[in-house]
Amino acid sequence: MHDIGKTLPAVPKPDAVPTSAVVVDRDGRLLRPYTIADGRWRLPVALADVDPAFIAMLQAYEDRRFKEHHGIDWRAIGRAALQMARSGQIVSGGSTLTMQVARLIDGTPTRGPLGKLRQMLFARVIEDRLSKDEILSLYLALAPYGGNLEGIRAASLAYFGKEPKRLTVAEAALLVALPQAPEARRPDRDAGAARAARDRVLGRMVAAGLIDADTASAAGTERIATARKTFPMLAAHLGDAARRAAPSASVLALTIDARLQAKLEQLAADRAAKVGPKASVAILVADHVTGDIVASVGSAGFMDGSRNGFVDMTRAIRSPGSTLKPLIYGLAFEQGLAHPQSLIEDRPSAFGGYAPVNFDGFYRGTVTIHDALTQSLNIPAVTVLDAVGPARLVARLKRAAARPKLPDLSAPGLAIGLGGVGISLEDLVSLYAALARGGRPIALHDGAGPALAAAEGAPVLEPLAAWYVSDILADVPPPTIGARGRIAYKTGTSYGYRDAWSIGFDGRYVIGVWVGRADGAPVPGLSGIGTAAPILFESFDRIGGDRAPLRPAPFGALIAQNGDLPAPLKRFRTPDLVAGKAPDRPEIAFPPDGVQVDLGIRAGDPGPLVIKIRNGKPPFTWFANGTPIAQTPFARSESYEPDGPGFVTLSVVDSAGRSDRVTVFVE
Repeated sequence: MHDIGKTLPAVPKPDAVPTSAVVVDRDGRLLRPYTIADGRWRLPVALADVDPAFIAMLQAYEDRRFKEHHGIDWRAIGRAALQMARSGQIVSGGSTLTMQVARLIDGTPTRGPLGKLRQMLFARVIEDRLSKDEILSLYLALAPYGGNLEGIRAASLAYFGKEPKRLTVAEAALLVALPQAPEARRPDRDAGAARAARDRVLGRMVAAGLIDADTASAAGTERIATARKTFPMLAAHLGDAARRAAPSASVLALTIDARLQAKLEQLAADRAAKVGPKASVAILVADHVTGDIVASVGSAGFMDGSRNGFVDMTRAIRSPGSTLKPLIYGLAFEQGLAHPQSLIEDRPSAFGGYAPVNFDGFYRGTVTIHDALTQSLNIPAVTVLDAVGPARLVARLKRAAARPKLPDLSAPGLAIGLGGVGISLEDLVSLYAALARGGRPIALHDGAGPALAAAEGAPVLEPLAAWYVSDILADVPPPTIGARGRIAYKTGTSYGYRDAWSIGFDGRYVIGVWVGRADGAPVPGLSGIGTAAPILFESFDRIGGDRAPLRPAPFGALIAQNGDLPAPLKRFRTPDLVAGKAPDRPEIAFPPDGVQVDLGIRAGDPGPLVIKIRNGKPPFTWFANGTPIAQTPFARSESYEPDGPGFVTLSVVDSAGRSDRVTVFVE
C-alpha cells in the first residue's frame, strides 16, 4: 500500500483543471468554446451554474451518503459484496463520487483489486484536501459523456443545446445515467440504450422519494435527441481575434450582446442568400455613448467556404463609395463656406484631369447642398472637397480613428470623396459614431484587442457642423421598409458594384452594413440603397425598444430657407470666392475639340448638337462660327442645329469675358 501511495497524482483544485477556453458576451453568456489541447470539450462550470435538481438526482443515484463519508462508503461496499455473493453478479456498485473523481484524475484501471485499492486510497487523500463542493465541482467538470465530451456543461450543450442551469427532469436523469457507460449509452449512437438508462434513473428517483410517479411517467415520454447539437459559434471572428491576443486566457470576455449577435448573424445569412451564392454580409453595431461594440458579424457564415466566410469583412479594406460625403459637407459647414440650404451647381465639371459624373449619369442643375447630400450627387461633393481639401478630409478621418489606405501611398486626391480610398466597415462605424456624438470621437472597443484609439481633444467636426450633417442624413429617403427620420443614414456603392454600404445612427447606436463578395468580384445589381439599406433598417429593428432620439440642434444653428440666408451663404462659396477671386474660366465639356459628331444630317433626319460647359461665371453667351446663338442666365447647356454637314466652331463667353472654343465636324 505504501508503494501505491507514493505514485498517487497531485490533487488539483477545481480551477486548476484544464478546461476549454470560452468566449463570453458582456453578460457572461457563452458565445463560443474551444476544445482543450487533445480535442476534448471540457467547459468550465461552477456548482452554482448547475440545476440543483440534477445535483440532488446525482447524489441520490450515485452516492446517497456523499455528505457523510470520507471518500469510502463502507456500507455501500458491504451491501454490494453481499448482493454479488447472493446473485453471483454485480447488482449495485460501492463506488462513491469521490472514488469516481479519483479514477478520473488518476486515469489508471480500477478493475483489479490493486486498482480498486489505489482508487480508495486516493479518494481518502482527496477528501483530506478538498471540500465536498470542490469534489463535486471536479466531478461536474471531468465526468465522461461520450465521444470527446467531458463535464456536464459540454454534455448539456451538445445533447440539449442549453446550459445546465435549468434542466428538465428527463434531461437531468439522462445526464446522471450517461457517465456510467458513456459510449454504450450515447444518445447519438443508441437512443434506445440512452432511454433505458434514463428511465432506470427516473425509477430510482421515485423509489428515493425525490420525484413522484406522475412526474417520472411524464419525463419518460420526453424524446431522446438522436444527434449532437453544434456548440455555439457566435462572433467567431472576434473570438479568434481575442484568442490570438490572449492565447493563455481561459475566459475571453467581449462587449458583444449574444442575443443581438445571434439575430444579426441569422439576418446576414438570410440576406446574403438572396443576393447570390457567393455574396457575403457584414454588420457592425456600436453603442456610441459607451464605445462598446455590441454586435460584430464578420460574414454571412463563418464556416461557409463558398462565401469565404472566414474573412472578417468588418475589418477588410474596401472602397467606401459615397459614404464619406457627409464628412466632406461637414467640413464646408465648419469653415463657413456653406449652409445646408446653400445653392450649388450639379453640372459637368472638371478638376484638373479629373471629371466626375453622377452615379446615374444625369445632372440636376442648381440644387441645395441638403438635396445634393440626400440624393448623393457626385459633382457637388467633389466641388466641395476641392474647396475644403482632400488632405483635411483624411486628417479628420484619422481623428475618428479611421485608417484610410491611399493607393500606393500617394497624396490624397479628389477621387477619395467618391470612394478612391481604402477603408473598413469598422472605420466607417467609428466615423459615424463621431457624427452621432456631435463631432466628438470615441474609442470603440470589443474586448478582443486594443480599442480604436480616437484622438483625444480633437473633434472630427465642430458640433454645429456635425448637427447640420446629421439633420440632413435624417432626411435621406428610407428603403420601403423604413420610416423617414427614424435614423440618420447614408448609403454608398463602390465602382463596379463590388461593395454596397449603409451606415446609420440614432441617439444611442450606430450600425454599419457592408454587402458584396469577399473576393472583390462584382455583384450585378448591388447597390447601397437597394441592398444594404434594408439590412440596416432591419438591424435597428432587431435591437428592439424605442429609438433614442437624435441630438437636438445646438446653439447657433441657423434653420432657414435659402432666401432667408445671409448673402454669403446663399451660394456655396469656394475659398477663391471668399477671397474675392473669380472662378475658373469656362470650358466646353461637350463636344470635345476635334471630334466628329454624327447628327444624322446625311441620313435626312438631323438632330440638334448639344453643347455643355463647365466652370465659368454665368450668364453665358453662346456662338457658332462667330454668330451668337443664345444667351442663358444660368443654364450650362445649349442646343444648336447646323445648316448642313461640315466644320463648326463653337464658342462660349461668360459674364467675366472669359471664353473657350472648340471646332468639330458634324454630319
